Formats: sequence, structure tokens, C-alpha cells
Amino acid sequence: MAKSISILIVDDEASVRDSLNNWFIEDGYQVACAADAKEALSLLESKSFDIVLADIKMPGMDGLEMHRRIKVLNKEAIVIIMTAFASVDTAVQALKDGAYDYVTKPFDPDDLSHLIRNATKHISLKTENEALRNKVVSLENVEDIIGVSEPMMKVFKEIESVAQSNSSVIITGESGTGKELIARAIHFNSPRKYFSLVSVHCGALTESLLESELFGHEKGAFTGAMFNRKGRFEMADGGTIFLDEIATISTKMQVELLRVLETKSFVRVGGNKEIKSDFRVICATNKNLKKMVENGTFREDLFYRLNVVNINVPPLRERVEDIPLLVNYFIKKYCNAMSRDIVTVDPAAMKRIEEFEFPGNVRELENMIERAIVIGNGKEIRLKDLPLGKEIVYNSAESLEDLEKRHIQFILNKYNWNISRAAKVLSIDRVTLYNKIKKYDLKSETE
Repeated sequence: MAKSISILIVDDEASVRDSLNNWFIEDGYQVACAADAKEALSLLESKSFDIVLADIKMPGMDGLEMHRRIKVLNKEAIVIIMTAFASVDTAVQALKDGAYDYVTKPFDPDDLSHLIRNATKHISLKTENEALRNKVVSLENVEDIIGVSEPMMKVFKEIESVAQSNSSVIITGESGTGKELIARAIHFNSPRKYFSLVSVHCGALTESLLESELFGHEKGAFTGAMFNRKGRFEMADGGTIFLDEIATISTKMQVELLRVLETKSFVRVGGNKEIKSDFRVICATNKNLKKMVENGTFREDLFYRLNVVNINVPPLRERVEDIPLLVNYFIKKYCNAMSRDIVTVDPAAMKRIEEFEFPGNVRELENMIERAIVIGNGKEIRLKDLPLGKEIVYNSAESLEDLEKRHIQFILNKYNWNISRAAKVLSIDRVTLYNKIKKYDLKSETE
């Protein structure tokens, strides 16, 4: 690394320049010298130096002023101030102005070499970080989206791909899977991230309230409208509007929303002035919008306007390998919030968590871990701390064959008759499982 580092020594004493020049050349650095600030700045205009060692007391321009000018010419240069002991206060001022460090005369060669090596490491780390930034496209603001499973890797790739466009997105998935987190990740990895992400939970508002919420209203538009109020579309100008539970909006609101998406303009409730807004729309739903289109409860033209890109968030039962990661994440989150020591999970409890179906998905898992930390007395989450819902009830009078039949049926139903997953949980191969299904004449609950 030393061979690629260039050092400029600036001192009006020839003996100092010569000594430092010899030391650093011997250590393998590229070295140049200047007798004063004027000569140094002239060199810096023609060549970029990684490290500048500058005396603070020189005829003409002093080291502090020279340091400020060096930063104008090359803000990345590391400047180390050389000073006599009596001028340490001035050197401290240089540190406040952004100097890397200072050394006092007379120098200890070992101390100075150590300082330069640290500065070199600093340069190396900055170079590596810059290279990584240029090489890797990283996703921002996805720290709450936990997962290494194949379904989640697919979601991350889709976020990265769609973030750079302005296309409308529908995020689908069961309740509790984290659809709003996906919307946030898309926004904060898009060119719109410097503007607002505005969220509207459509299912929580009546038609009239939703209309006012989205479009805003003028003073006096209705009883209680005491002031003019901006709507969410107006607030989202330059940014993104996230419409959660989009399937719940009325037919009238579907017509209004379609017009706004096509024209990017709207009128406040009670107003007559058309307002323009540049927004991107992201929607989320746990309903099957295609079926709603087929049965006439959701407009087909609005569906196709919104569904330019679809991202489906997998349920937790399809990403079982992510459960231990999520458990540890929620443990840290709630232990920190409650000022508790970090707890662990008993292996038997973790096994039961991994086997649980989680109809409420990640949200249910989070609530479960929070509850376990609140009610648990020790440093370990145990089975008794977990509200795992309905369990299989075995009757001691049943035969072993009956028990096997009921257990296989339970596992098949739990994993939606995914034969591969059920066979893995049961620790048998697929052929054996098919034979058991045939033997016991097992049927899917949907048949």
C-alpha cells in the first residue's frame, strides 16, 4: 500500500525536509517537498497528494491558512500539522478545521511512522468502501425486512428492480406479511427517496373521509371543515403515495382514483381549482383483485392501471428457514425496548415455533415474542411462554395407527398439502408419504 501513497512535506527548514524525505522514501512512499506554502500549493495544483505534512509556522502564509486552501484543492487529502510544543493550541484549531492529526517537534521517527501508517490504513479503507459502493447495489431502509430464504431473495431482487422506475406497484400477500415494509423499501431505494412517502390505510376510512384524506378539502366544504387542508396526493408531490387495503375502496372512489392516476391532477373537496401532483403510487392488498374484477367489485381498468408490477410477499409458512432470524431480531428489539438482558430460546420452544403455522404471519410471530419476553421470568423463552394456539389432542385410547393417520393429516393440512415440505417435517420421503396418504385415504380440506 505504501508504494501507492504520495506524501508532500512542507517546511521552511531544509534539515526537517531532508530528514522526513529520507525516512518516508526508506518506508516505500512517494515523497515530494516544498519550502513554503506558496510552493506547496503550486505543487498541489498540478498533482494530487494523499498526505500533506505541513509546518504550522512558516514565513508568509501559515499552516492553518494553507490547510484551508489545500482542502479547497483536494478535500480528500489527509493533512497532518507539524508544530513546536508552544503552538499546540494552534494545532488543535487545525484539527477543528478538519486536519487529520498533529505532531510536535522534535519528531520521534517511530511515532511519526506509526501515524503515517494509520493515515495510510484510513486511505485504504476509504478506497475499499468507495469500490464496494460502486460495485454493489445495496438496498437502503430494509433493515426490518429479515430473510435469507429463496422466496425472500426473490422479493429483494424485485424491490431492487422496480425501485428505479416510476411504474405503479401492487404488493400482495396475506395479512401480517410486511407489505408496508416492502413499500417503504421500494420508495427509499428510488430516485424519489428525498421526497415524502405518504401512507393511507383505505380500509380504516369511510368513503367521504377517504375522499377528503386523498384529495384534501377547502374551508367550509362540509361541517367541521374550518381550514383548507392538503390531501395525501398533494403531500406526495415528488414522492410516493402508499394505498394500503386498496381492495376496500368503493366503486365511486375507484372511478376518482383512476382519473387521478391518468391525469396526475385532482380538485379538493369543495374546491374548483385543479391541482397537479407528481407522485408514484404503490398499493397493497390481501385480497385477490383478479377475482374481484371477475365478479364486478373492482374496476378492470383501475386494476390494470395499478398492476403494472406485482410483488407477492410470501407467508411465513413458506419461509420457515427465516423464522430463527426473525425470532432473534424481535428478541433484540423488545429486550432493548424494555431494558432487559438479551434472552435466548429453549431448543424445544424454537422447534415448536418453527413448526407452528402462523396464520397471522410475521406480525403474529412478533407479538408472540414480545409477549414471551413480557411474561417470561428467566433468561430463556420456554414452551410455557408461547401462546401457540390449537395443538393436536391425542386420545390415549386410540391405536398407534390412528395416531399416525391423524398426525399425517394434521401436518398435510398445516402445510397446505405441500408434499415435499410435509415429508421433510415428518422425516420421511415423498414416496412413503404418498403411500401413507393412499393407505389412510387422506383428503385435502379443500376437496
